[in-house]
Amino acid sequence: MKGKIVQHVFVTLTIGMLVLEGGRLPATAQPRHPEQQHPQDRQPQGAPEPQGRQQQKAQQQQERQQQKVQGQQQQQERQQRKAQQQQERQQQKVQGQQQQQERQQRKAQQQQEKQQERQQQRVQEQQQQQERQQQRVQEQQGRQQRKAQQQEERQQQRVQQQQQQQERQQQRVQEQQGRQQQKAQQQQQQQERQQQRVQEQQQERQQQKVQQHQEREQRQFGAPDQQERHQRVSERRQRQLVKEQQQRSTSYRQQTRRQERRAQKYMTSFHQQNRQSQYRFQQHYVERLRAQNLRHHNDRDHDYDRDPYFSTASNWRYLRGGRYYKTNEYGADALRQAINAGYAEGFQAGQADQEDGWRSSARDSYAYQDATFGYSGYYVDASEYRHYFREGFRRGYDDGYDRGSRYGSYTNGQYSILGEVLSEILNLQSLN
Repeated sequence: MKGKIVQHVFVTLTIGMLVLEGGRLPATAQPRHPEQQHPQDRQPQGAPEPQGRQQQKAQQQQERQQQKVQGQQQQQERQQRKAQQQQERQQQKVQGQQQQQERQQRKAQQQQEKQQERQQQRVQEQQQQQERQQQRVQEQQGRQQRKAQQQEERQQQRVQQQQQQQERQQQRVQEQQGRQQQKAQQQQQQQERQQQRVQEQQQERQQQKVQQHQEREQRQFGAPDQQERHQRVSERRQRQLVKEQQQRSTSYRQQTRRQERRAQKYMTSFHQQNRQSQYRFQQHYVERLRAQNLRHHNDRDHDYDRDPYFSTASNWRYLRGGRYYKTNEYGADALRQAINAGYAEGFQAGQADQEDGWRSSARDSYAYQDATFGYSGYYVDASEYRHYFREGFRRGYDDGYDRGSRYGSYTNGQYSILGEVLSEILNLQSLN
């Protein structure tokens, strides 16, 4: 770009010099005024000039011509010098402009560099500020993490303390439960002994009745056949009763095989619900029921001929479901046994739910659903026994859960339902 500017300036100066040379004449070439001519140059008009003068005049003209040429050359030199000076000034001006542009460029570069440096400084400061902020954030996060860890450690300590406290409480509860279990086992053992005494007493009473019946038969030996038919059933009826009893025993044995599976489901449910007292009661019930079923299975050689039930006529009737049923005194004793056994088991089941803090519900007990404890398999159907067992069980459960004695009592380790309640449930009426 600088070369183009210099070339343009040079062309302009050359054109200007050519114009000056063509439009002006040198001062030496201009004609003199007649008055300015040298006196020697003046000649009279009409007189011939001498030859020496002509030569002198020619020399003078030649000198003047030479001076004129020299003047023109000098003028051209001056113009050339002037043009050169102008060209130099122009070049200097261009160089100055170039230098100024270079200075401006350097200045701009310096400014740009300074601006870049300032920007870099700002970026560095921002980076440093960000680093400081990150450090603050990291420090804050570290403090928060340490605080969280400390809180977590404190919480873990509290949890551990609570667990230890719970373990101590569980140990106390287990110890208390152990003592209660021992007490319950002692009570159960006492109840079993009392029940054995009751069963022995019942067996003794039954034996006494059998003996009395046999004695009456012996005293009445030889009496008219009409009187014997009023006290004893016919042989046909005896065979029918024996057949019904055998069917009853076979059906009951088949039912006992399903009791174990149902009992296991109830026991699992009580354990999952953390009903420890109810679990222990049901476990004891199942154990006693298992022993009862074993005795029943082993009793396959019953002497029906010597059992007075099958030869004694019906002398009682009872109302159930709007219908009267007949039985003799041995069947009536079996129904009374069902009510009393149900009351005893119900009382213990209600007491167990009360200890577990469970809602009152007699039907949730397996003993209520099974309702066969104390059933010998003789004299009444299992369905009859279950019905009256559950009647006694509901009343015993209410007394046990409420810790009351509305329907019965517990004295000397033995549960017994009130006489008026039993009469209300069974409603026995004598046929004599």
